[in-house]
Amino acid sequence: MIKTSILRDQTILITGGTGSFGGKLLERILYHTDQKDFPKRIIIFSRDEKKQHDLRIKYKDFDFLHFVIGDTRDEDSVNRAFKSVDYVFHAAALKQVPACEFYPMEAIKTNVVGSYNILKASEANNVKKIVVLSTDKAVYPINTMGMTKALMEKLTLANASTSTSDTCFCGVRYGNVMYSRGSVIPLFIEQIKHNLPLTITNPDMTRYLLPLDVAIDLVLFALENAENGDILVRKAPASTVETIANAIAEIFDYNKEKKIIGIREGEKMHETLVTKEELVKSEEYDKYFRIKTLTRVDYDKYYIDGSKDVFPTEDYTSENTDRLDLEQTKKLILSLPEIKKIISSSEEYSYGTNLGWKGED
Repeated sequence: MIKTSILRDQTILITGGTGSFGGKLLERILYHTDQKDFPKRIIIFSRDEKKQHDLRIKYKDFDFLHFVIGDTRDEDSVNRAFKSVDYVFHAAALKQVPACEFYPMEAIKTNVVGSYNILKASEANNVKKIVVLSTDKAVYPINTMGMTKALMEKLTLANASTSTSDTCFCGVRYGNVMYSRGSVIPLFIEQIKHNLPLTITNPDMTRYLLPLDVAIDLVLFALENAENGDILVRKAPASTVETIANAIAEIFDYNKEKKIIGIREGEKMHETLVTKEELVKSEEYDKYFRIKTLTRVDYDKYYIDGSKDVFPTEDYTSENTDRLDLEQTKKLILSLPEIKKIISSSEEYSYGTNLGWKGED
């Protein structure tokens, strides 16, 4: 259950509300909140009419759920959707690294200009708080997606510093969400389904492993606890890509060879969630970091006064976080709803075994 009544009688807007994050957040609010704490209205803002139609049918019994077709790139459609909104979750983004690499201007239009429109509308309409969603790829970015997400963070923090409204501008940052669109686990599942080798970029490459439910927890925690200018970062364990591949192979009893394909354009060996420079101004807690930023610009201090704090010796990365072994990785993967669904329904498939998928010829 959501432990806060902050949503009660409020109007909530979710950009990109038909995506994997938006759908899961909506499910959490509708099915895991006391009815007395229900929002007055939830607005799902996206440009995907088919997914909106599907959600409208799925949640037809919730009359406070409203669907708005619009694009964050279009300032007019954004402004129309923001009337009387209290809280905003900004999840709309282009998230696929290859797509952003091939079409960088499209990534800029959505992740930077679109975010700017959302932030401006939040201020203009006196939204109480906006929580923007960022990623580990925004830290020391080497690909377009990460660079545009880093600029989104900077825009958010600039609004926190310069806005004259009472709006709280804050964000969250987390590592790879397990089984999210374009991530490695569903790729391995598809390769098993079609009897293909599991493709490994580099066996020693590490990636954070974060279930979507935990990412939702962080965003709701930020809604209640984040202050203006905060970025909350969820700690997470990590595994090597080889360990993830071996775990999937064991879960589905798949013995086909693995193929090492090398690191692709725009990929890192290890991901960083918090830099040394950020750790200096962070508060560390059991499950997360709170990165504190200036909430009001003082140009004399900004240009003249420096900090004498000693930097930590290393960043917080997928290489030095808690490392999961094979059994721990299997246990975490087996906890995913998507994996449970595949296993429970495996007998329906001609290529299924008692553990899962065997593969097709």
